[in-house]
Amino acid sequence: MGRGRLRVYLGAAPGVGKTYAMLAEGHRRAERGTDVVAALVEDHGRPRTRALLDGLDTVPRRRVTHRGAAFEELDLPAVLARRPRVALVDELAHTNVPGSPNAKRWQDVEELLAAGIDVITTVNIQHLESLGDVVASITGVRQRETVPDRVVRRADQIELVDMDPEALRRRMAHGNVHRPDKVDAALSHWFRPGNLTALRELALLWVADRVDEHLRHYREENGIRATWQARERIVVGLTGGPEGRTLIRRAARLAEKGAGGEVLAVHVARGDGLAPAAAGELALQRRLAEELGGSFHHVIGDDPARALLDFARGANATQVVLGVSRRRPWQSLWGPGTGATVARAAGPDLDVHLVTHDEAAAGRGLPAPHGARLGRTRRAAGWAVGVLGPVLLTLLLTHVDADLGLANDMLLFLALTVAAALLGGLLPALASVAVGSLLINYFFTPPFHRLTVSDPRNILAICVFFAVAVAVASVVDLAARRTHQAARLRAESETLSLLAGSVLRGEDSPEALLERVRETFAMDSVALLERSDAHAPWTRTASVGPAPPTAPEEAEADVPVGDRLVLALSGRVLPAEDRRVLVAFAAQAAVVLERQRLVDEAEEARRLAEGDKIRTALLAAVSHDLRTPLAGIKASVSSLRSADVEWSEEDRAELLEGIEDGADRLAALIGNLLDMSRLRTGTVTPLVRPTGLDEVVPMALGGVPEDSVLLDLPETLPLVAVDRGLLERVVANLVENAVKYSPAGRPVLVTGSALGERVELRVTDHGPGVPDEAKERIFAAFQRYGDAPRGTGVGLGLAVARGFTEALGGTLTAEDTPGGGLTMLLALRAAGTDADGTDDEIPDRSPRPGRQEAGPR
Repeated sequence: MGRGRLRVYLGAAPGVGKTYAMLAEGHRRAERGTDVVAALVEDHGRPRTRALLDGLDTVPRRRVTHRGAAFEELDLPAVLARRPRVALVDELAHTNVPGSPNAKRWQDVEELLAAGIDVITTVNIQHLESLGDVVASITGVRQRETVPDRVVRRADQIELVDMDPEALRRRMAHGNVHRPDKVDAALSHWFRPGNLTALRELALLWVADRVDEHLRHYREENGIRATWQARERIVVGLTGGPEGRTLIRRAARLAEKGAGGEVLAVHVARGDGLAPAAAGELALQRRLAEELGGSFHHVIGDDPARALLDFARGANATQVVLGVSRRRPWQSLWGPGTGATVARAAGPDLDVHLVTHDEAAAGRGLPAPHGARLGRTRRAAGWAVGVLGPVLLTLLLTHVDADLGLANDMLLFLALTVAAALLGGLLPALASVAVGSLLINYFFTPPFHRLTVSDPRNILAICVFFAVAVAVASVVDLAARRTHQAARLRAESETLSLLAGSVLRGEDSPEALLERVRETFAMDSVALLERSDAHAPWTRTASVGPAPPTAPEEAEADVPVGDRLVLALSGRVLPAEDRRVLVAFAAQAAVVLERQRLVDEAEEARRLAEGDKIRTALLAAVSHDLRTPLAGIKASVSSLRSADVEWSEEDRAELLEGIEDGADRLAALIGNLLDMSRLRTGTVTPLVRPTGLDEVVPMALGGVPEDSVLLDLPETLPLVAVDRGLLERVVANLVENAVKYSPAGRPVLVTGSALGERVELRVTDHGPGVPDEAKERIFAAFQRYGDAPRGTGVGLGLAVARGFTEALGGTLTAEDTPGGGLTMLLALRAAGTDADGTDDEIPDRSPRPGRQEAGPR
């Protein structure tokens, strides 16, 4: 069985009568013998709507309980089992109660259609997903229930249910839409005349676009090329010249005269790229077209007139607006021009408007902008060869006693013409042709020294020479122009490739990219300007160079990127061909700026997430690890204060020892928390001085059992540059952690050694060890590894140890212990060496009394 057909009644606003229309259509089909069921109809308490349900087969709704409340939803399985020919389903955008087969009612409709059941449904224009922002800006209410546009656009039939805003408000006032107690509030908020008018316009435009889409498909399927003037579409032909803005405004005025008129601005670029338009002017024209409600299109074609007509017929345009040609009257000898060609070939179904403007017949300038790019020296050489070369060649040939013949003389003059074209372009070559023709006629064609020719064959030879010389000069100039353009495009491609690669790799900051722009275009300063809206002042987001511009008006060149970002350059006026690359730089600058902001936001999010993680871990520590010793202290104190029990001296001493142990654990935990807070806020300021490890390490072992540590510190160890208090905390945390994981009977070994300018302290245990992939994670805050029991700490010991070590300029890493276990390697800078490697004065390191030898702790 094929897919069912969908018919949608699209309402311009609530209360226009779409449900009524759906039920009326259901009755019409039922009267024709079609099996119609009302799968779900919302009458909203309206008597007239409820009355239309009489006579229609109704599928009972399914009751769903959610959070203690009962709801009624479409019983999709029951409708599928009933298998009617047509199902009436109201409110397509409705969100189903959790527990339903689908999250949205339009998904239920999709299942019915897939089962071959025709569906008639309703939806209001404000529930279309693409119009959510527009509707919110109009009504001030964000629609939570939406339906994707594609679902409605795929409907086989869409019927607009519309009503005049005042008629709808009267219907509201009569109580035909809402209950009387809600009428006043509805009329003063959602159902204001302005809201209803705007929603009505949205609905009309949406349906018109859908009709236009169907019309376009129909024309394409049936190969119809003729224009159907169902809607005014005005195509504006743009050359990139300054008259384009006049043409766009004229087309906009024409569009306003017809309802629903549309303006399509089109720039046709030649496929060979030899006549590039001004990129800056085209950007302005694009912006103007969009501001006037039109669209901008870029078409490539070798024949501008044909390309413009093909576009107009493909868009089903009704009018074409062109400017009067800028060519001078004498230039019409080369052809009728684009405007005249379009007007002649348009046919009766396409009106062509030729609009006068200030640039009409003003000319397009000299036809060789290439010459302006050759440099003064090269152009001067071209003119010298073109004008003086024939004269010098004539002097040479007339004073040399050699009769070369007229043909050879012409070839020599032709060679000068080619040389002039290569050096200076077309104009010097044409000058060489003119001078050479006169000299050949005067000096080398009988009768000599007269501008007359007696032999008709010589007349033909001179004419052929002139034609060949002009043709060769044109071809050489064209080849030179293409070579120049190819070289420039290759340079542009290399520049853009390098730019894109660096941006994609994330190598450039906004400042680095702007510096590249400044170097590439030889500008004095470059700035990236941004503003929050069209009326806000400009602010410099990034800039390089002296005195960067603060507004686009201060810059010699500016490229807009959207409405809020502008790339502004100061130093010189850029030619049009440079602006093409500049546009790409501007777009990349916007990408780099956006990426930098995303990176900053991600870093801020990471920092906040880390802060949340720390706060969560801190709460866990406070709730358990700090509470446990407090509970022990509380129990011991309560026991000691109890008058019901007579405690012996041994019991009293044991309770007091428990209180002392709990207080020590609290002190250690709180100390670590405070230390981590100091590290994260950057307030740790070490007081570095030369210190012996034998003076600090024994003091750090006071918190562990005496027989749990073996100490081996050679007497020859150099002093280390440390803060004694911080180093003691580092060693104490390392040793306590090692003792915690070391098995019974296997003491922790603490050894010291010197390696070059570093002094290393190793704390070795024989516990379970740590895998390589977890060796860095154990230094993170609030981390416990393995089966460490709760209540043995909050996981800050190693994090504090590494933080203090880095504050002292040292390193703390974890290594495997041979035979199993973990070794903490603490590397510190020797006191006799600065951080930069220069020697300090080394204090006396003679043995001192009280030095700890290797032995049990």
